[in-house]
Amino acid sequence: MTLPFVHLRLHSEYSLVDGLVKLKSLVSTTAERAMPALALTDEANLFGLVKFYKAAQGRG
Repeated sequence: MTLPFVHLRLHSEYSLVDGLVKLKSLVSTTAERAMPALALTDEANLFGLVKFYKAAQGRG
């Protein structure tokens, strides 16, 4: 039995310290690879939260 991989620490383009990942491509890749979940752990803010939520809801 293979367990699916889930990122539990990921910084997006909205992380003030070290983020580089674009939210739209992140959610698309996650859906394409059938990953069941994803944790967005940006540093020092929640600027990308609404965009992340809407993109994830849009991709199921």
